[in-house]
Amino acid sequence: MSKENLEQGGTEREAKADRAAATDETRVEATTESGQTLAQELSTGVDAQAGDATGSEAKRRGRRAEKVGVVASDKMQKTVVVRVDRLVKHPKYRRYVRRTSKFMAHNDLEATTGDKVRIVETRPLSARKRWRVVEIVQKAAK
Repeated sequence: MSKENLEQGGTEREAKADRAAATDETRVEATTESGQTLAQELSTGVDAQAGDATGSEAKRRGRRAEKVGVVASDKMQKTVVVRVDRLVKHPKYRRYVRRTSKFMAHNDLEATTGDKVRIVETRPLSARKRWRVVEIVQKAAK
């Protein structure tokens, strides 16, 4: 290798280092102008409760599945079993048949048996619990 190639390589490395330092400085300036750290800016779209998202955070993750069902059991602490009914056309008889699915959902709203609730998909909270109660649509008649 000649001396000229080494010098050019050295200057290229220095130029790359200067560009990297310049971009780091602009990032620091951008975060200091807003008055928030980078972590605070990134967490602005997330609510206090785990699994809630607003604004750009929700758009990045996509729409979460929502279902409406009736609370079948509330015998656990902070967990309810929600029964969701759906109508499916029978392939042979062409009549509608009611299919039922049961979901375990996290219950911070104190829903009780018989309440009609809206549940939303969320991260796994336990071995079988991947839904969260977001709204009590209708209270059960007593």
